[in-house]
Amino acid sequence: MLHDENTTEGLGALRRQDQAAFAALVKKYHQRMVIIARAIAGDVWAEEVTQEAWVSIYRALPNFEGRSTLQTWMFTILKNEAKTRLGKESRFVSMDMAAVDSSNEDFVNALNERFREDGHWKEAPTSWHIESPAALLEEKQLLECIHHTLTLLSADQRAVFTLRDLQQLDLDEICNILDISTSNVRVLLHRARLTLMRVIDRYQETGTC
Repeated sequence: MLHDENTTEGLGALRRQDQAAFAALVKKYHQRMVIIARAIAGDVWAEEVTQEAWVSIYRALPNFEGRSTLQTWMFTILKNEAKTRLGKESRFVSMDMAAVDSSNEDFVNALNERFREDGHWKEAPTSWHIESPAALLEEKQLLECIHHTLTLLSADQRAVFTLRDLQQLDLDEICNILDISTSNVRVLLHRARLTLMRVIDRYQETGTC
């Protein structure tokens, strides 16, 4: 029998810690959880943090009250596991304090040229020689270059970019998961996108990362 966590029956089975229902949940979300854990904690701890999060999720399922979606609830547990592993005062930069200094005129101008206030493009970059960003990602060398660039972003920028642009979560959900304001999400996302845009532009012009 298939278990859908979005139905009353499926959620009930999860709250009862039904093994088949939980196995289906893990199968559906595990890879996505690893991606998010990697965004927050980095490659080294991603898999272990995800495994620890699944243990915590399983133990807490009987107490899930449905105040948020199950997905958001799970991602929040994952985020807490990642922060616990890294240590709040060490490698993980507190995103509650991640307000960005907008006095950098070059940065602000670059953002205004690229994006509207809602985070969408004003117009597609003219230097891209492939029809769409999705087509760009099909190029293995560029994908490797982008992945490398993601590892160089700050933890907060990497997490926001991964959740928004790779996992397609809405802004409210990202705010709930990461405990930051909408304005911080937008600024961090802009910074990450700008960095990656520069990498893609350079790749298109020179063929190198």
